[in-house]
Amino acid sequence: MEEKVNFGELILKGGIINNVDANNPFEVYEQIKTKIHLPKSVTPDLLYEGLSAREKVLSTAVGRGIALPHCRDIILSGSDEQQITVVYLKNPIDMNAPDGRKVDTMFVLLTSNSQSHLQVLSRLAGLIKNDSFVELLRNRASAEELAEAANKQ
Repeated sequence: MEEKVNFGELILKGGIINNVDANNPFEVYEQIKTKIHLPKSVTPDLLYEGLSAREKVLSTAVGRGIALPHCRDIILSGSDEQQITVVYLKNPIDMNAPDGRKVDTMFVLLTSNSQSHLQVLSRLAGLIKNDSFVELLRNRASAEELAEAANKQ
């Protein structure tokens, strides 16, 4: 049986990237590809290509100013490499969200298997519905604050 993913721990591992100045998601991915701490088996270009390939299929914007970029294919080799990096944008960008709202916060999901990926998406779906968690995002909370809030809910 697969172990349960600790969402707060993944955020602490991935950390925060602040004030990314971009006009579209592809510019965001270009800027963050060298800022995300990647395992040696994953190059920044592989990350960029993976995130871009997924975005070209369908927008990763989910509403409430949030997007959940992730690679179309698994690029990590082990569960110890999994992480979530929170990206706060300098200015919101249009990503064709279902609610029409521009995106100002991204959770870049790097998971090592489909079960972990689905657990993370499910957990995020619940957190995004929570007004107090979304308020933390609007206030650009730290990784520690987000992890604590996620673990309480």
